[in-house]
Amino acid sequence: MCQFTNVSELADAIIDGFRITREMDTSLLLQADLPTLSKEANRIRKAFFRDHIDLCTIISGRCGKCSEDCKFCAQSGHSHTSCEEHPLLDEESILNEAKGNQEALIDRFCIVNSGYGPTDEDFEKLVSIYTKMDEELQIKFCASLGFLTDEQLHRLHQAGVDRIHCNIETSERFFPSICTTHSFSDKLANIKRAKAEGFTICSGGIIGMGETWQDRLDMALTLSELQVDSIPINSLMPIQGTPFGDLPRLSEEDILRTVAIFRFINPSAHIRLAGGRALMAEDGKACFTGGASASITGDMLTTCGSTIKSDRKMLYDLGFDVTPDWLKK
Repeated sequence: MCQFTNVSELADAIIDGFRITREMDTSLLLQADLPTLSKEANRIRKAFFRDHIDLCTIISGRCGKCSEDCKFCAQSGHSHTSCEEHPLLDEESILNEAKGNQEALIDRFCIVNSGYGPTDEDFEKLVSIYTKMDEELQIKFCASLGFLTDEQLHRLHQAGVDRIHCNIETSERFFPSICTTHSFSDKLANIKRAKAEGFTICSGGIIGMGETWQDRLDMALTLSELQVDSIPINSLMPIQGTPFGDLPRLSEEDILRTVAIFRFINPSAHIRLAGGRALMAEDGKACFTGGASASITGDMLTTCGSTIKSDRKMLYDLGFDVTPDWLKK
């Protein structure tokens, strides 16, 4: 990146079609003063998304007793937390939640399950639920169900799901420090199977787990290489009873710089605020003028303090359009 003397020049080039690759020197993104970096990241966002902010919601379909040992997660069966545990919710509960989110003018609704992947019984129920939602609703659907086979992906696609969520979590280098029951390459293979089926992809990760800035850059570059459509950025909220329960909380400045960097490296993907918004003033308001173009909202698994109503008001007051795309058609 030595051909650019400042981030304003770099932003101009990105808007004109230039893309940051792994071979380039990315130190400019780490050295630039944060107000300027955020301003230029916001200019890139506006060039690709104008003033639309994409809002999605999630429901915890199956919660707790997860077989995986992800050190950040309260739902892991390897941790000792007071996490709520319940089997897959019934069809009526999920459908009613989806209807409520459609009425609240949300872009997308996602069922999130704990575990490596759904049991055969749960999967059949999920296909039935998605099929019914697709028949009755206009809101778009995402599935976050862990690792899926080609056949399962195909059936979900037929049932009306058009996006698969699968976080890579961090860099390939740091991944073994946060999880040992599955690998980084397992994650990549799952995403590539979903892309081959024709899904759009939501994949991001968590910052604040002890990774370096180079790990964050590597994660952003991997997501760019995968050409994902939506990148949720979670900021770790340390949970007692997990191996990461005593880690220090991130500063707002670190979160803002991360959001801006991800926008520079992934200009055409939605950069989506996810867990940890409570670490920032006004639920992360500054991120929406610093490169973010999307957010999870509502009654979320790891984010608290904001509601659909408060998020819509905040974004409206900032001058954003929060009308869902499905309503514009």
